Amino acid sequence: MAPSPKPRREESNLVTHARRELRIVGEDADTIRGLCRVVQAFADMGHSGASAHFTTLYLDKLLRYQPLSDLTDDPGEWIDRHAEGMTTTPLWQSKRNPEAMSTDGGKTYYLLSEQEAAGDIATTPLHRSKAMPQPAPPSDEVRS
Repeated sequence: MAPSPKPRREESNLVTHARRELRIVGEDADTIRGLCRVVQAFADMGHSGASAHFTTLYLDKLLRYQPLSDLTDDPGEWIDRHAEGMTTTPLWQSKRNPEAMSTDGGKTYYLLSEQEAAGDIATTPLHRSKAMPQPAPPSDEVRS
């Protein structure tokens, strides 16, 4: 006896809305199918209005490679592009936000999008990273 096919579940109102809107803007069938799977996964999470709001804010940032909290001066968050031979001068790139660049190891940084808007590096806003607590120096004291 052949297994019976899975019953097709009814499409959520959110997916119906997404499908309609994507068709109106002329998206192709593959794009519509893929995005509707994502929308259905979101709908399946069963969010209330408040949790849906925060989830979409997080998801928007995560899908654009943006951090959910302040960048820090933790050296583990920064890639030394100069040491890799990619630049001729000291330059670090944030692992958490690829458009954040630093010339001082991550203590301060600028965003490439802001540099483009400003027109040059001299007028680009400089941001200060959140300082991470430094580990206490080892004690010379010997305890018995």
